[in-house]
Amino acid sequence: TTDHAMMGFSRSTRCALNASCAWAAASRSASTITNKQEAQIRKTFLDFQSHASFLKAPLVMARSDRMAYWDTSGVRYFDAIGGIFTSSLGHQHPPVIAALKAQIDTMCFTPPMHSVAQVTLDFVDKLGDVAPGDLDFVKSFCSASEAMECAIKWTRSYHKLAGNPGKYKFVSRYDSWHGATAAAVAASGGASRKSPHEPHMPGFLKVPQPLFLRDRLDWSWEECNRFCAQLFEDTIVAEDPATVAGIIVEPISNTAGIMTPTTEYMQMLRAIADKYDVTLIFDETITGFCKTGEMFAAQAYGVTPDVIVCGKGLSNGTMPLSAMIASSRMAAVFQDGTDPDKMFAHGQTFAGQPLGCAVGLAVLNELTSRNLAAKAHTIGDGLRERFGRINDDLGCFKEVRGKGLLLGVELTDGDRTWGELGAELKKTSIDNNLILRADHAGWFSVAPALCAEDADLDELAEKLKQSLQDALDNIARRR
Repeated sequence: TTDHAMMGFSRSTRCALNASCAWAAASRSASTITNKQEAQIRKTFLDFQSHASFLKAPLVMARSDRMAYWDTSGVRYFDAIGGIFTSSLGHQHPPVIAALKAQIDTMCFTPPMHSVAQVTLDFVDKLGDVAPGDLDFVKSFCSASEAMECAIKWTRSYHKLAGNPGKYKFVSRYDSWHGATAAAVAASGGASRKSPHEPHMPGFLKVPQPLFLRDRLDWSWEECNRFCAQLFEDTIVAEDPATVAGIIVEPISNTAGIMTPTTEYMQMLRAIADKYDVTLIFDETITGFCKTGEMFAAQAYGVTPDVIVCGKGLSNGTMPLSAMIASSRMAAVFQDGTDPDKMFAHGQTFAGQPLGCAVGLAVLNELTSRNLAAKAHTIGDGLRERFGRINDDLGCFKEVRGKGLLLGVELTDGDRTWGELGAELKKTSIDNNLILRADHAGWFSVAPALCAEDADLDELAEKLKQSLQDALDNIARRR
């Protein structure tokens, strides 16, 4: 590692990181996969990437601990993003693993059409306790896609039972991602993930993200947010409010580059939903569980939705687990006590399964008992400081956005967003044993686990800076 790349770090940290990088560089050259592993890979598909692309730089993991992975060749990778916004406490977090093992020894499964597990009820109570407002009606699932699918069905069923059977449409945003199941992907706004599966089910409308306007109009960020929030109302009115059931948004949009709207934007959505009797759904799959400095981003914005969809960090990646959290007001419509057949007609074999709920309960206990929401601010401040030093040297950051430790950085060549640098960073970060989210649209994001300390942030920053320098050098060589 060059002295230039290590500027801003203490002498002891420089020595430690230089040793780490020397070891990693030596190990990388030996990292490979066997013919058997390649044959196995070709028998499955990889998430949103081709076999040809993956096999150019294959990565097969063997174990994890805290903020690191090791591949089957023994090479260590620093995890700057909790796997994929999932390991909120750090990999193999002991209290969570202990809770899973204890539940395995007690009961792994209950018959869902005959009973419910006590640990599931305890999980329901705990998640309802930490959710904002009156959101205390909880159902758990295995993936956030399933939870989003449930939220869409729940909202349509609610409006029917509430006397508004014509309400079935949803308004969401372009450059969003709400899950891979049929309704969830129809609600999503990313063309590359949607178009291969067209046609999608009808009833899902889109409006632009505020970032869409920022570089097209000479407006302030506040004006862009105000206009884009107003588009939700304009769309509802144009479609006929009697046909619109819900609004679906991520409070901070990952696939739009950690697009972080203003508080006024979120407040406007709440007011619009109230005005037209539209259910406001926050997709907190990525933002939930203390990443933003609050348990949910809804609390960070001070805006309470009618439904929250969550997952990922809820289980620390230990078990497949997600949840839909709905307001008690909505739940009351399904439980009026006069009609024994009135219910929400939905169910899944592994919904509410005790293993996942035991893990989720342990995660929530850790987050609350250790006040880890506050630590997210400390980690985020530390990251912003280090990002500032990197940009002082490399000058390729246009903007740092996000809340708490969930941060995104837009890349620039000085005049415009630099998509080529984002695409190159995706490659060089892995070359430097760093796992983060980098995108060809010209941004990257990080969300380290809440166990991160200063030495971890130093390592993240050093590897990030080297990865950016390598990416810049690669681009320069091609020109």
